[in-house]
Amino acid sequence: MKQALLPEGWRRPKGYANGVATRGRQVFVAGMIGWDANETFHTDDFGGQARQALHNVVAVLAAGGAEPRHITRMTWYVTDKREYLAALPEIGKAFRELIGHYDIAMSAVQVVALMEDRAKVEIEVSAVVPD
Repeated sequence: MKQALLPEGWRRPKGYANGVATRGRQVFVAGMIGWDANETFHTDDFGGQARQALHNVVAVLAAGGAEPRHITRMTWYVTDKREYLAALPEIGKAFRELIGHYDIAMSAVQVVALMEDRAKVEIEVSAVVPD
C-alpha cells in the first residue's frame, strides 16, 4: 500500500505528492530519455520526447515486475524550463495515459545539458512493489 504524505495545514500540490510512504521490493529506473529501444530519436519536440521517456520508464518497470502505480519517486531533468512549461498540456496527457496517477514525490530540475545531445528531458524513477 502506498500513501501520499501531506503535512497538516499544507495545500495539496498539483501534479505530485510532497512525499510517499510504502514498503516492499524496490525497483530503480535509470534516467530515461526520449529515444526508442534502438536508441533512435523520432522527434526533437519536448512533449514527444517526454512521452517516449515515460514509455521507456514503463518498459523498464515492467522488466522489473513493477507497474506505474508502484512509482514512489520521479525526477525530471530538463534542458529548458520554458520549453518544459510550454509543453505541460502535452506532458500531462502523456503522463495520465502512461503513468495514470500523481501520488508520486516528484522534482524537476533544469540542467545545462544531458549526455545525449538531442535529449531534452531525462526521467529517473524509484518504485516499490508491495510485499
